[in-house]
Amino acid sequence: MPELPEVETVKRSLEPYLAGEKITGVEIYYGGIVKEPEPAVFRALVQDKEIKSLGRRGKYLLLNLSGDLTLVIHLRMTGRLTVTDRAQPVDKHTHLIFRLSGEKELRFTDVRKFGLVYLVPTGCWNSIGGLFTLGPEPLEEEFTLACLHEKVERKKNTKLKNFLLDQREIAGIGNIYADEILFEAGLHPERPLATLTPEEIKRLFCAIRSRLGAGVESRGTSFRDYVDGTGAKGNFQNELKVYGRGGEPCGKCGTQLVKSVVAGRGTVFCPRCQS
Repeated sequence: MPELPEVETVKRSLEPYLAGEKITGVEIYYGGIVKEPEPAVFRALVQDKEIKSLGRRGKYLLLNLSGDLTLVIHLRMTGRLTVTDRAQPVDKHTHLIFRLSGEKELRFTDVRKFGLVYLVPTGCWNSIGGLFTLGPEPLEEEFTLACLHEKVERKKNTKLKNFLLDQREIAGIGNIYADEILFEAGLHPERPLATLTPEEIKRLFCAIRSRLGAGVESRGTSFRDYVDGTGAKGNFQNELKVYGRGGEPCGKCGTQLVKSVVAGRGTVFCPRCQS
């Protein structure tokens, strides 16, 4: 699933093509992807709207339209949102197409059909539970060391990996970056938050900022489905220290990396470097 760095990269890559464009038509090939409102109303409401700006909140992409409306898009597992020439053949997994005034198209393709699209009044996220309850953005000023201390104090009995994956606590972290963050911080994924010292909380805070920032800088992690808004792959897969490397030697100490299941997700860590 695309995480904060991937969705931020999609946003940045689409911005030059979409900002200021008008939506001149909509094709909905799979109505199940449009969650709100129902497809016919959705089509009518976005017709002739200008894309004023793009934003991101956690793993959600936000297209702010004229008329105080926002397209809220979640790519989920296999979703791709790309801008293409109109002459390009339509992929069989394309479920939604926005025709743009500049003779290009914005296409949503999704092999597994898990993606979500909403059209709501700008700022009115209460009907989108996953967006409405998001925690702070970890790369913004609102996320401070004091903020992390407060959250750790409140969730004492929670395991570290579970905590990082909880979007209500910190927005945008998924399985890839959780493993990378914990490795950089030198913390075991099953450590209860109550056992963390102030120094370890500081290391965790710095690792969250560092690894997510590096992911954005490298334009995300591409293994299978993820590409940016122009169809280009990211590069962070070349910088991964533990994720997807179970059984390989640790790059720091040489110990074999362990793969286990934590918080219901495949998890890789170094049993020597992470305690």
